[in-house]
Amino acid sequence: MNRPATPIEVLLVEDDPGDELMTREAFADNKIHNTLHVVRDGQEAFDFLYREGAHTDAVRPDLILLDLNLPKYDGKQVLERIKKDDELAHIPVVVLTTSAAEEDILRSYKLHANAYVTKPVDLEQFITAVRQIDDFFVSVVKLPPKPA
Repeated sequence: MNRPATPIEVLLVEDDPGDELMTREAFADNKIHNTLHVVRDGQEAFDFLYREGAHTDAVRPDLILLDLNLPKYDGKQVLERIKKDDELAHIPVVVLTTSAAEEDILRSYKLHANAYVTKPVDLEQFITAVRQIDDFFVSVVKLPPKPA
């Protein structure tokens, strides 16, 4: 599969250390050369995206993997704020969560999520799902250019 010359910056917003570890494993197993940045709650996601607090030197992510069930601000609040901000709205957001509830799926798409993926419980299926997300957003989709 053709990989872009420049790896992309991926922001994972995930409070579960086990899911973070599985995502890191999926990146490593897939030989994904993208940079994975991890924040563990909604407030930290905002700090990263707005380069505040401990994240003043944060890079602008090319893709956001967002859990819905987060402390401080939940994933829906994070998604809504990202998509209402002209500086951030172009960044693709993939909701990657355990919830398969119709209302969560519908609400996420109403808030302009680019995709909704229910986390498989099985490790191999989880790794496969993350690989497919990466392959799609890195190899198939044309991402918006980085701001100058």
